[in-house]
Amino acid sequence: MHDPTVRYGGVDWATDTHAVCVVDDDGRVVVEFDVDHTAEGLSALCRRLRAAGVARVAIERPDGPVVDALMAHDFEVVVISSRSVKALRERYGTAGNKSDRSDAYVLADCLRTDGHRWASLKPDTPATVTLRSHVRARKDLVEARVAACNQLRAHLRVVFPGAVGLFAHLDSAISLRFLERFPSATRAAWLSEKRLGAWLRANGYSGRTHPAELYRRIATAPRGHDDDGDTSATVALAFVAVLKALRTQIDELDHRIAELLDAHPDAHIFTSLPRAGVIRAATLLAEIGDCRDRFPTPDTLACLAGVAPSTRASGRHRVITFRWSADKKLRDALCDFAGDSRHANAWAHTRYRQLRAAGKTHPHATRILARSWTHIIWRCWQDHTAHDPTRHAAFQHLHQHAA
Repeated sequence: MHDPTVRYGGVDWATDTHAVCVVDDDGRVVVEFDVDHTAEGLSALCRRLRAAGVARVAIERPDGPVVDALMAHDFEVVVISSRSVKALRERYGTAGNKSDRSDAYVLADCLRTDGHRWASLKPDTPATVTLRSHVRARKDLVEARVAACNQLRAHLRVVFPGAVGLFAHLDSAISLRFLERFPSATRAAWLSEKRLGAWLRANGYSGRTHPAELYRRIATAPRGHDDDGDTSATVALAFVAVLKALRTQIDELDHRIAELLDAHPDAHIFTSLPRAGVIRAATLLAEIGDCRDRFPTPDTLACLAGVAPSTRASGRHRVITFRWSADKKLRDALCDFAGDSRHANAWAHTRYRQLRAAGKTHPHATRILARSWTHIIWRCWQDHTAHDPTRHAAFQHLHQHAA
């Protein structure tokens, strides 16, 4: 029913300035304006939207200061993905033109016409928001550590090949201490089997490899690029310093995440999952959240996570494809858990082997297994109960068959 008093808002989020558009129930622009990304600017944003009679606001991202400010002022926030906005622009022209003001209008007008298709954003509790920020920060640091480690490995393969593969992990504590003391082949030339053994004992080496074998690896490795040792040592020491700092900060986040998870009321649900551990359980909890209304069915969770296939049909043509439009962080969390669950859960192990035997690739089999796990996790999550294999029908059928 047409209501001339209804207003719809659209906010095109940016780093410094946000474009805002308000349309009426006929799609006519009521007001357009820009606000700065400051506390005063966000207050003005909410004040002007309220004065224009707006109740629902569309935006492209689900978090951040703009969303926090809107929800704090009791606006209904609807998240429309950037991918969808790009497609929706074609409603208003085929040239593909883009501007902040035009995107704000697209958001507001599509909220007017299709708002009934999109649910309003449901906020998680502060405990979950805090846990999520720590989990995502840790993931970013781990990715930075892997990148720095790869750069160090590439450097050492050229100037000091003997250090590559010397220890189990190039960025382990003992490996980084070794490279601090012997950052180049020139400085490592001082080593003998006896000297290396003494250094390892002094630095608390607890590995299973005998010092004689470690020395053999250094002695038989290619010589590497010739230099005076100082140039290659400087580069190696720079990477070592970065890796040590990253390891320290990741360890600090690990402790903090463990504290936050232990205090969270939903912790028992995710820590009860097979091979969940602390970090994996915290990641699942952070990405799924604690707002039960967000996922009214297990299929809604599976679709957002991208572990449910996408079906495209036209005439006689029907194809089932990978679901590209998904929450990538949620998909990574569920697939990481599902892929490892097969090592601790008989049902998951059997299901994975069946899928591989049917010709599925490892990633495909993992996604299918993750889709099955979403139904189990969703049920436990909705009921606020820990995972209990005795209540899992497929697991019990497998157990009875094996007996």
